[in-house]
Formats: sequence, C-alpha cells, structure tokens
Amino acid sequence: MAELAPIRFETPGEVERPRSRGRGQANAVVPIDRARPEWLKVRLPMGPEYEKLRRLMRAKELHTVCEEAHCPNMSECWGAGTATFMILGDTCTRSCGFCAVKTGRPGVVDLDEPVRVGEAVAQMALGHAVVTSVNRDELADGGASLFAATIREIRRRSPGTSVEVLIPDFEGDAAALDVVLAERPEILNHNVETVERLYPRVRPQARYARSLEVLRRTKGRAPDLVCKSGIMVGLGESRDEVLLTMRDIRAQGTDVVTIGQYLRPSPVHLPIERYWTPAEFLELRDEGLAMGYRHVESGPLVRSSYHAERHVPRAETPVL
Repeated sequence: MAELAPIRFETPGEVERPRSRGRGQANAVVPIDRARPEWLKVRLPMGPEYEKLRRLMRAKELHTVCEEAHCPNMSECWGAGTATFMILGDTCTRSCGFCAVKTGRPGVVDLDEPVRVGEAVAQMALGHAVVTSVNRDELADGGASLFAATIREIRRRSPGTSVEVLIPDFEGDAAALDVVLAERPEILNHNVETVERLYPRVRPQARYARSLEVLRRTKGRAPDLVCKSGIMVGLGESRDEVLLTMRDIRAQGTDVVTIGQYLRPSPVHLPIERYWTPAEFLELRDEGLAMGYRHVESGPLVRSSYHAERHVPRAETPVL
C-alpha cells in the first residue's frame, strides 16, 4: 500500500486538533495547509465556454454546486459545457464540517426555479443534467416536490437528456424520497460522505444508517435506476474504515461510488488530517470493483458529479 502524504503546515510544530462538531471557530486553531501535493493543484476556471456558462447561470438566476462548493473540477467541467444545478436556494439548514455551501435560514422557495433549470438545460443542449440542492429541513417534504418538478421540466424541454439527482436524506422521510423516484431519473445519488465513526464531527445533523436507508429504499423501489453514492477521505478515517463503508454502501444495492480527497474550504471547516495518494485511490477503485460496483470513480479531485455522464447506462450498439 502506498504511503500517505503527511500534512505540512507553513508554521512548523504540532497543532492540537479541535473536537468541534461540524463548522466552528474552534477549527481555526489549525492553519490552512497551503503546501498541497502536486496532484491536487488545478488551474483557475477560465475560457470562452466557462464564461458562456457563467453568464447563462446569472441570466437565469440559477446556482451551481460547482461554484457554491468550490469544486476543483469546475474549470474542466464548465469548459466542456456541463454543470451541476443547485436548486432550493444557496443557503443550507445544516452545518456539515466539510461543505462550503453557506448555512443559515433559507429564503422562500422559488417555484419558478424548475422552469429556469429546464430552459438552461435545453439552451446548453446537455446530454446529461445533474441536479442537487441544499438541505431544506424546514420544509415538510425537504424539497422533494421541487426536485420532481425540475425533472419534469427537463424532460419537457429536453427529452433526450438523461437526468441525475443528488438528493439530501429528507430526514428519513420515505414518502418524500418516493416523490423523486416517481419521476424516474436515470441516476439517483445520495452521498454517505464519510465513515460512521466520524459522523458526529463531519455530519452532526445526519445519520449514517439513515443515509444507507436512502440507498436501500432507492434500489428496492426502483431496481432499474442507477443508484449512486460518494465518500471523502482525509478527515481522519482509516483504510479499513473506508473499505467497510464501501461495503456498507454496496450492500444496499448501490451501483456506482465516487471517492475523492477532502479539501478544506475555510478555517472554520474541519482540518485535513492527511492526503491520500493517487496510488491509494487506484487501490480503492480496484477494491470497489471487486466488491461488485458497476463503476468506481476514485481519485484525489473526484467529486460526486465528476464524469457523471459516464455513469448512465447506454444501450450497446448491435453487432451487424
């Protein structure tokens, strides 16, 4: 097994790790590590396709998780004309310790948002559209009805586009999940994010078993749909814990898993405990394929929607 890359701080010396849950000023005692390994360095987003997509999103008053979550692949994806739409506003009701999306009291639900997403998908002529959201725990259905409406609008305006939804856990509301499943997206993604032991620190308002149940119910209610999940590494988990989590996710019938390196968005977010090397991500990919996953996207810069179009089953071309 490849050796893990250690964290190197600009200020030498040991730094005491805080015991915070989620985000908080206590995390700021650990400085931001700016000495990232070469494999984590990315170019700034730029270019004509990036600018075109940015203007479209602003014109439609839409949010993307690419921007809100500081995704390191934004340059690559936007340059190719693809993006992940984030519905239900830009303010989350949860305060997960890894996520760059702002937390607070969300605004009023924009019922016209699905129409604008559908228009943007059609205007971009996307072959595959990804839709995610913030958590809206204050809503009776967690926002499931807006996911459903967005899928319908994409289908209406761009019938040839496959749809992937990256959903929250809806606080375990099975009826809310069924509302989304009834619209038959090609892929339903729900991220487990981290190993069970770290949930109180990383996802204090979520539950490991609840996220697994979302995946189990998805595959049970819609067995022909691609079920997908994702996890991060670098938050203090062990290799054995990662493999156990991958097995737990697979045991729910999940078809696709994504695995990437956690990158700290700000001083109030949880510090990085260590960097996993590219060789280790390849090992995790091989382990996942041996577990029976249809597809494993594993690499330092991998995020939930990275190469998402590759996860859609395509009809095989008949041999003449």
